[in-house]
Amino acid sequence: MSLQQKDPKGSDPLHLEADVLVIGGGPSGAWAALAAAENGAKVVLADKGYLGTSGATAPSNTGTWCVAPGDDRAQIVDRRWQRTAGIADPRWMLRCVDRAYENLLKLVEWGYPFPSGDDGKLYIANLRGPDYMAFMRRRVLLAGVTVLDQHPALELFSNGETVTGAAGVDRQRNRDWRVDARAVVLASGGCAFHERILGATGLTGDGYLMAAEAGAILSGMEFTGKYTLAPHGSSLNKGLPFRWATFYREDGTEIINSDGEPLRNGIGEREKEIVRAMIKAPVYARLDQAEPALQEWLRQGQPNCFVPYDRIGIDPFKDLFRVTFRAEGTVRGTGGIRIATSDCGTDVPGLYVAGDAASREALTGATSGGGGPNSSWAIASGWWSGQGASQFAKRHELRAAFRSVSRPLGEAGLRPAGATKASLTAKDVIAAVQAEVLPLEKNYFRDGTRLETSRQTLDTLWSDVRHHLGGTGADRYRNREAAAITAAGRWSLNAALARQESRGMHRRADFKTSDPACTRPILVSGIDDVRVEAAEQAQHGKELAS
Repeated sequence: MSLQQKDPKGSDPLHLEADVLVIGGGPSGAWAALAAAENGAKVVLADKGYLGTSGATAPSNTGTWCVAPGDDRAQIVDRRWQRTAGIADPRWMLRCVDRAYENLLKLVEWGYPFPSGDDGKLYIANLRGPDYMAFMRRRVLLAGVTVLDQHPALELFSNGETVTGAAGVDRQRNRDWRVDARAVVLASGGCAFHERILGATGLTGDGYLMAAEAGAILSGMEFTGKYTLAPHGSSLNKGLPFRWATFYREDGTEIINSDGEPLRNGIGEREKEIVRAMIKAPVYARLDQAEPALQEWLRQGQPNCFVPYDRIGIDPFKDLFRVTFRAEGTVRGTGGIRIATSDCGTDVPGLYVAGDAASREALTGATSGGGGPNSSWAIASGWWSGQGASQFAKRHELRAAFRSVSRPLGEAGLRPAGATKASLTAKDVIAAVQAEVLPLEKNYFRDGTRLETSRQTLDTLWSDVRHHLGGTGADRYRNREAAAITAAGRWSLNAALARQESRGMHRRADFKTSDPACTRPILVSGIDDVRVEAAEQAQHGKELAS
């Protein structure tokens, strides 16, 4: 590994070489780096934030989908498959729980402080985000991985045959960086469309755009209708306490559900009734269905859920407070970069994908994986992608000469096709996208007319971004985020128009039932001209491990 750095103040670019470059520092990125390093690869990990505190997992208390080997393993997976609206792949589900369980045992071996029960047995299904990610940072550094904190990636490089690395900006030293690598793992997270939810501010779909510019395909982008109840005005996206809530109008009267009963439990099927009420007028809640013992359990088990209430002096078990729905895009939605091989390779040679950056259709189908399955997916897909990338690097280590003809692939937000416009700002672009993809009346309940209007609006916006959004220095970072959010919005809307049925998180008012003929992924690709096609079958990956 070589380092070219002349000026200690950081004015000169940073240039590194590695076998594997991992982009993203959440759990999937950390596991990918560890798997690649364990396989003998020289690894560089570049994170937009700080490995250990950035991403949606770090500030959370998360469980895993922990399934121990046993006779009932297949039955457990089959029961969850029944909830995936038919698009998940049981083979991938089994692989995921097996790999995640093995890696949880690795955490035990490495000394991660799992809680223990009264019987003294470790409860390995629980991971405290701050502790977990701090622990993973130490393991990654111990494995010899070079970690680049505050180094957002802006674009991939290619030699015309394979992906050969990436480049970005060092936010702290105001310099460019580039890593030449034989393989790249995109573990850059999903896209929350810059919604200010806990740990997701930086999850702007950057990896989607970089992958698509290299020729990758995306899948499941229509399944972005995941919303979580939260106190109004907060960044919280933990909906569990609302299972014990009653919902009220602004005047304090109870909202009555379709059965003529008070509207309670904001988790599950009643969610739709809360959404309908909220579209018409503000909605308030009180966690008045929780008994005192349960109240204490909730405070201990989900302490960050109660910070917003404590700050403004509200007792949510006794006082009314206004609620809202926070959109979570593909962070708790499903869509992302299509996986083409069993080791999480994409359709582009040398490019691998993990975690929320990947489509999770194989695991969760048309529904949200929530916390546990998504957490296990991050562990398993991270491991597979790191191993796959390191093996690819070994196979191509004698072809380093191709790097001399590598070229950058980034366009929108970096290299506009026309003259830049000072009036076109990243902030305005993001606000315009949010106006089309976040409102409940547009994205929770969809119909073809509204979808088409939004699609046309974002097509026009994309033309402006592609031709006129650009800048130098730190502006490139924000502009690139805006371009990625716009691209993700266009892919989501095109896929939603193509899926002419209701299935899982995709709710069409004009197609209210599911169509058996649509039990297959919707694939989208292309940058300026978006292409949409239905996969031949609901099989995820060209090859599967036995």
